[in-house]
Amino acid sequence: MNTQTVAGLNPVPVPGSAWSGDPVRYLDGEKPLHEYLFDHADKVPDQRAYVFYGTELTWAQMADGVRRLAAFLQQRGVGKGDRVALYMQNCPQYIMAHYAVQCLGAMVTPVNPQYKAAEVTYQLSNAEVCAMVVARELYPIVAGVRDQVPDLKTVVTTAYQDYLPEQPTLPVPKELVTDAPDPGGDTFDLSGVLADTAPLTEIPAADLWNGVGLMTFTSGTTGRPKGAMLSYGSSLFKMAASYQANPSKRDGIGLAVAPLCHIAGMNFGVYMPVYARRTAVILARFDPETVIQAFEKYRCDMWYSIAPMNRAILDHPGVEQRDLSSLELNPATSFGIPVTEKLAEQWKALTGCQLHEAAYGLSETHTSDTFMPKERIKWGSCGLPVAGNDIRIVDVETGKPCAANQSGEIVVRNPAVFKGYWKRDEATAETLRDGAVHTGDVGYFDEEGYLFFTGRIKEMIKCSGYSVFPEDVEALMLDHPAIAQSAAIGVPDDQRGETVKLFVVLKPDHQGKVTEQALIDWAKDHMAAYKYPRQIAFIDSLPATGAGKVLRRLLKDA
Repeated sequence: MNTQTVAGLNPVPVPGSAWSGDPVRYLDGEKPLHEYLFDHADKVPDQRAYVFYGTELTWAQMADGVRRLAAFLQQRGVGKGDRVALYMQNCPQYIMAHYAVQCLGAMVTPVNPQYKAAEVTYQLSNAEVCAMVVARELYPIVAGVRDQVPDLKTVVTTAYQDYLPEQPTLPVPKELVTDAPDPGGDTFDLSGVLADTAPLTEIPAADLWNGVGLMTFTSGTTGRPKGAMLSYGSSLFKMAASYQANPSKRDGIGLAVAPLCHIAGMNFGVYMPVYARRTAVILARFDPETVIQAFEKYRCDMWYSIAPMNRAILDHPGVEQRDLSSLELNPATSFGIPVTEKLAEQWKALTGCQLHEAAYGLSETHTSDTFMPKERIKWGSCGLPVAGNDIRIVDVETGKPCAANQSGEIVVRNPAVFKGYWKRDEATAETLRDGAVHTGDVGYFDEEGYLFFTGRIKEMIKCSGYSVFPEDVEALMLDHPAIAQSAAIGVPDDQRGETVKLFVVLKPDHQGKVTEQALIDWAKDHMAAYKYPRQIAFIDSLPATGAGKVLRRLLKDA
């Protein structure tokens, strides 16, 4: 079995760093994941690969769709290095398009289906896309901006209904069954493309570790979104390291709810099913009842969730009488609310499954840089580095290594780190130095090598000379019984430099019963004097990304 190690790394960690020392082992060898998919089609052609509200697609069907769409795109001039955008909800067409683009040596650039015209225009023009696959319901947005994207020559549209069964096994969201017409004109219908195009037989060779197969847009440390370029090897490495850290059943079945356009949702919905040859039940969006039914109907053994999803299921009426006992592995991300020991205990009582923090990571590293060992969970921690991953903590000012329990910037080096930002040399040089990603995140390692994330350098609040991290204040405030969510920012203060302002979403039964001053007084009794919020603002909801990450910069702008 092949292994991949990180060149130049010392297996004995220096103070303030951690490295597992284990080599990464690949299930079916070092090759692009689209080749894994084609192998499954050869070896287990009739085994189901993806399930979409009752429609079951085998590995042979998925591979055939990939080859046919790839052949069509190749006929339209798409080749190595070209950028192809995908703009749709979670659906089988997304999976086919993703691998079709990559097996041509082109770059997938996912577009968030929540994006509006200005956001779509920015990404398509910035990436200089030459082709895209878009859901019919979203095509009117694309039609309105095509004249602003001069490189866009080929647009393939698709209807979600094409892959919905006549008798769905799960509740189908209304937006998937809207009767959006085929726009015709200068577009191509995916169903027609698949019916009329012969499968591609010659798959171009891919440069595994240097060839770019994915351009995911991220804000990075600062500024407007930038196209982070990730290699085929990046995807393979992270799937292998993640699988090695928390193995799931080969040929098992998982639930894919998180957006496939987001790097974490992509890892668990697009890449891991193919890497580990696992069936994935795809849902277009989260709904507690639908997720519960998916567990009951398909006996899913693995689910990557976001903590508010687990909370919503726990609060779902009658959930105690439902059967979620098939679940064996449930990593979760702390967006909106943290993955706490209390939440995990409640989840385990309901399902029998140990809930734990998923990982630390970012788009520039293909995420999943750490893992939480289920038998040695440290609450509040991001876990330990995955195999082949070197993470170091360096002083923000001097760049010198930090000691254990000393906070500094998190620096990551592994084979999955990105190749740079698309046409942003200055931003690349700032973030990618000597093959390591300087994340802009602040954290520390404890004596056992567990990573703790404490905030962002750019979001750090300086109060009377002390460093205050928003996440720390927010976590402490969650102990107040009236608070559902909160977000802390720094605001100017003539005496203290900055002071903490906290935006608070109250629980429904506490609305109108708690005052701002009461929360300030409570905070003063529960945290250090320099840290507690001096200003409170009640808000109905916090601005967040599609994946649930709170956007503090919007609160600052407001």
